[in-house]
Amino acid sequence: MAKRVFPKSKMPTNVFLFIPNLIGYVRIIFALASFYYMPYNPGHAVTFYILSELMDAFDGYAARRFNQGTSFGAVLDMVTDRISTLGLIMVLAMFNSDLIFVYQFLVVLDISSHWFQMYGNLLCGESGHKETKNFFMNLYYSNRIVLFVMCAGNEIFFIATYLQYFSLGPLMTIFGYEKGLFELMAITSFPIFLLKQVVSFIQLFTAAQKIAQYDTEKRSQPQQ
Repeated sequence: MAKRVFPKSKMPTNVFLFIPNLIGYVRIIFALASFYYMPYNPGHAVTFYILSELMDAFDGYAARRFNQGTSFGAVLDMVTDRISTLGLIMVLAMFNSDLIFVYQFLVVLDISSHWFQMYGNLLCGESGHKETKNFFMNLYYSNRIVLFVMCAGNEIFFIATYLQYFSLGPLMTIFGYEKGLFELMAITSFPIFLLKQVVSFIQLFTAAQKIAQYDTEKRSQPQQ
Protein backbone atom coordinates (compact mmCIF):
# COMPACT_ATOMS: atom_id res chain seq x y z
CA MET A 1 0.00 0.00 0.00
CA ALA A 2 1.46 3.35 -1.03
CA LYS A 3 2.26 5.77 1.75
CA ARG A 4 -0.17 8.62 1.84
CA VAL A 5 1.38 12.05 1.50
CA PHE A 6 -0.43 14.91 3.19
CA PRO A 7 -0.43 18.10 1.09
CA LYS A 8 1.28 20.94 2.90
CA SER A 9 -1.60 23.27 1.98
CA LYS A 10 -3.99 21.20 4.08
CA MET A 11 -1.75 20.99 7.11
CA PRO A 12 -1.78 23.60 9.89
CA THR A 13 0.96 26.22 9.62
CA ASN A 14 0.91 27.21 13.29
CA VAL A 15 3.71 25.16 14.92
CA PHE A 16 1.89 25.24 18.25
CA LEU A 17 -0.99 23.34 16.64
CA PHE A 18 1.08 20.62 14.97
CA ILE A 19 -0.22 17.16 15.84
CA PRO A 20 2.92 15.94 17.70
CA ASN A 21 2.91 19.14 19.75
CA LEU A 22 -0.76 18.69 20.64
CA ILE A 23 0.15 15.21 21.86
CA GLY A 24 2.93 16.82 23.88
CA TYR A 25 0.43 19.12 25.62
CA VAL A 26 -1.69 16.10 26.57
CA ARG A 27 1.43 14.44 27.96
CA ILE A 28 2.00 17.46 30.21
CA ILE A 29 -1.61 17.37 31.42
CA PHE A 30 -1.30 13.67 32.27
CA ALA A 31 2.01 14.31 34.04
CA LEU A 32 0.48 17.10 36.15
CA ALA A 33 -2.48 14.86 37.00
CA SER A 34 0.00 12.19 38.09
CA PHE A 35 1.84 14.70 40.31
CA TYR A 36 -1.46 15.66 41.95
CA TYR A 37 -2.27 12.08 42.93
CA MET A 38 1.26 10.93 43.83
CA PRO A 39 1.17 11.77 47.57
CA TYR A 40 -1.94 9.73 48.34
CA ASN A 41 -3.33 7.74 45.37
CA PRO A 42 -0.69 5.50 43.74
CA GLY A 43 -3.19 3.84 41.39
CA HIS A 44 -4.26 7.08 39.74
CA ALA A 45 -0.74 8.49 39.87
CA VAL A 46 0.89 5.55 38.10
CA THR A 47 -1.90 5.33 35.53
CA PHE A 48 -1.52 8.96 34.47
CA TYR A 49 2.27 8.72 34.63
CA ILE A 50 2.43 5.65 32.37
CA LEU A 51 -0.04 7.21 29.92
CA SER A 52 2.15 10.29 29.69
CA GLU A 53 5.24 8.17 29.07
CA LEU A 54 3.56 5.92 26.49
CA MET A 55 2.39 8.92 24.49
CA ASP A 56 6.05 9.82 24.02
CA ALA A 57 6.16 7.19 21.26
CA PHE A 58 3.10 8.63 19.51
CA ASP A 59 4.37 12.20 19.21
CA GLY A 60 7.53 10.96 17.49
CA TYR A 61 5.46 8.82 15.11
CA ALA A 62 3.13 11.74 14.38
CA ALA A 63 6.09 14.01 13.65
CA ARG A 64 7.39 11.55 11.04
CA ARG A 65 3.97 10.60 9.67
CA PHE A 66 2.78 14.15 9.06
CA ASN A 67 6.20 15.69 8.39
CA GLN A 68 5.79 17.95 11.42
CA GLY A 69 9.14 17.58 13.14
CA THR A 70 10.09 20.94 14.66
CA SER A 71 12.67 22.40 17.03
CA PHE A 72 9.83 23.44 19.32
CA GLY A 73 8.54 19.87 19.35
CA ALA A 74 11.99 18.50 20.16
CA VAL A 75 12.37 20.88 23.10
CA LEU A 76 8.82 20.21 24.28
CA ASP A 77 9.46 16.48 24.17
CA MET A 78 12.73 16.72 26.09
CA VAL A 79 11.35 19.10 28.73
CA THR A 80 8.26 16.91 29.23
CA ASP A 81 10.48 13.86 29.72
CA ARG A 82 12.58 15.74 32.26
CA ILE A 83 9.73 17.22 34.31
CA SER A 84 7.88 13.88 34.40
CA THR A 85 10.80 12.02 35.94
CA LEU A 86 11.84 14.93 38.16
CA GLY A 87 8.32 15.29 39.53
CA LEU A 88 8.41 11.64 40.57
CA ILE A 89 11.89 12.01 42.07
CA MET A 90 10.67 14.95 44.18
CA VAL A 91 7.93 12.76 45.66
CA LEU A 92 10.43 9.96 46.30
CA ALA A 93 12.62 12.45 48.16
CA MET A 94 9.61 13.44 50.25
CA PHE A 95 8.85 9.78 51.05
CA ASN A 96 12.50 8.88 51.74
CA SER A 97 14.01 11.95 53.36
CA ASP A 98 17.10 9.99 54.48
CA LEU A 99 18.02 9.56 50.78
CA ILE A 100 17.36 13.16 49.79
CA PHE A 101 21.00 13.79 48.79
CA VAL A 102 20.84 10.82 46.38
CA TYR A 103 17.71 12.20 44.76
CA GLN A 104 19.24 15.69 44.58
CA PHE A 105 22.25 14.21 42.82
CA LEU A 106 20.02 12.41 40.30
CA VAL A 107 18.18 15.65 39.54
CA VAL A 108 21.42 17.60 39.07
CA LEU A 109 22.91 14.92 36.81
CA ASP A 110 19.78 14.62 34.67
CA ILE A 111 19.23 18.35 34.19
CA SER A 112 22.87 19.30 33.68
CA SER A 113 23.63 16.49 31.21
CA HIS A 114 20.68 17.37 28.97
CA TRP A 115 21.24 21.13 29.24
CA PHE A 116 24.93 20.80 28.33
CA GLN A 117 24.06 18.48 25.45
CA MET A 118 21.36 20.78 24.07
CA TYR A 119 23.45 23.95 24.41
CA GLY A 120 26.55 22.32 22.94
CA ASN A 121 24.63 21.12 19.90
CA LEU A 122 23.09 24.54 19.38
CA LEU A 123 26.53 26.16 19.46
CA CYS A 124 27.78 23.72 16.84
CA GLY A 125 24.72 24.14 14.62
CA GLU A 126 23.36 20.64 15.25
CA SER A 127 19.66 19.88 15.53
CA GLY A 128 18.29 18.82 18.91
CA HIS A 129 19.99 17.15 21.85
CA LYS A 130 20.19 13.71 20.21
CA GLU A 131 22.92 14.64 17.72
CA THR A 132 26.27 13.29 18.92
CA LYS A 133 29.51 11.82 17.57
CA ASN A 134 30.31 9.83 20.71
CA PHE A 135 29.98 6.10 20.03
CA PHE A 136 28.07 5.25 23.21
CA MET A 137 25.76 8.25 23.01
CA ASN A 138 25.12 7.64 19.32
CA LEU A 139 24.20 4.02 20.09
CA TYR A 140 21.92 5.22 22.88
CA TYR A 141 20.04 7.75 20.77
CA SER A 142 20.09 6.10 17.32
CA ASN A 143 19.16 2.52 18.31
CA ARG A 144 15.47 2.54 19.22
CA ILE A 145 15.69 -0.78 21.08
CA VAL A 146 18.57 0.42 23.25
CA LEU A 147 16.82 3.74 23.89
CA PHE A 148 13.54 2.03 24.79
CA VAL A 149 15.15 -0.50 27.15
CA MET A 150 17.21 2.15 28.92
CA CYS A 151 14.37 4.64 29.34
CA ALA A 152 11.76 2.01 30.23
CA GLY A 153 14.07 0.30 32.73
CA ASN A 154 14.89 3.62 34.36
CA GLU A 155 11.21 4.58 34.66
CA ILE A 156 10.24 1.12 35.94
CA PHE A 157 12.80 1.46 38.72
CA PHE A 158 11.42 4.84 39.81
CA ILE A 159 7.80 3.68 39.58
CA ALA A 160 8.52 0.48 41.52
CA THR A 161 10.40 2.45 44.19
CA TYR A 162 7.44 4.81 44.46
CA LEU A 163 4.89 1.99 44.75
CA GLN A 164 6.89 0.30 47.52
CA TYR A 165 6.12 3.25 49.78
CA PHE A 166 2.49 2.09 49.79
CA SER A 167 2.95 -1.67 49.32
CA LEU A 168 5.52 -4.27 48.30
CA GLY A 169 2.92 -5.62 45.88
CA PRO A 170 1.54 -9.16 45.52
CA LEU A 171 3.88 -11.68 47.13
CA MET A 172 5.77 -14.05 44.85
CA THR A 173 8.10 -16.92 45.73
CA ILE A 174 11.44 -16.74 43.91
CA PHE A 175 14.05 -19.41 44.68
CA GLY A 176 12.35 -20.08 47.98
CA TYR A 177 12.19 -16.41 49.01
CA GLU A 178 9.02 -14.35 49.20
CA LYS A 179 9.28 -11.01 47.45
CA GLY A 180 6.68 -8.42 46.59
CA LEU A 181 6.08 -7.73 42.90
CA PHE A 182 7.06 -4.07 43.21
CA GLU A 183 10.18 -5.06 45.12
CA LEU A 184 11.15 -7.49 42.34
CA MET A 185 10.52 -4.82 39.71
CA ALA A 186 12.87 -2.45 41.53
CA ILE A 187 15.58 -5.11 41.95
CA THR A 188 15.52 -6.28 38.32
CA SER A 189 15.45 -2.77 36.87
CA PHE A 190 18.16 -1.41 39.20
CA PRO A 191 21.09 -2.34 36.88
CA ILE A 192 19.43 -0.48 33.99
CA PHE A 193 18.82 2.49 36.27
CA LEU A 194 22.53 2.55 37.17
CA LEU A 195 23.56 2.26 33.52
CA LYS A 196 21.24 5.13 32.65
CA GLN A 197 23.10 7.33 35.15
CA VAL A 198 26.39 6.33 33.54
CA VAL A 199 24.94 7.37 30.17
CA SER A 200 23.94 10.74 31.65
CA PHE A 201 27.47 11.25 32.97
CA ILE A 202 28.97 10.39 29.57
CA GLN A 203 26.54 12.83 27.95
CA LEU A 204 27.54 15.57 30.38
CA PHE A 205 31.26 14.92 29.90
CA THR A 206 31.20 14.76 26.09
CA ALA A 207 28.94 17.82 25.86
CA ALA A 208 31.28 19.79 28.14
CA GLN A 209 34.19 18.78 25.89
CA LYS A 210 32.27 19.94 22.82
CA ILE A 211 31.55 23.36 24.36
CA ALA A 212 35.18 23.75 25.50
CA GLN A 213 36.41 22.82 22.00
CA TYR A 214 34.04 25.40 20.53
CA ASP A 215 35.52 28.05 22.84
CA THR A 216 39.07 27.02 21.96
CA GLU A 217 38.42 27.20 18.22
CA LYS A 218 36.64 30.53 18.57
CA ARG A 219 39.50 32.04 20.58
CA SER A 220 42.07 30.80 18.05
CA GLN A 221 40.39 32.67 15.21
CA PRO A 222 41.94 36.06 14.35
CA GLN A 223 39.95 38.91 15.82
CA GLN A 224 38.32 41.30 13.37
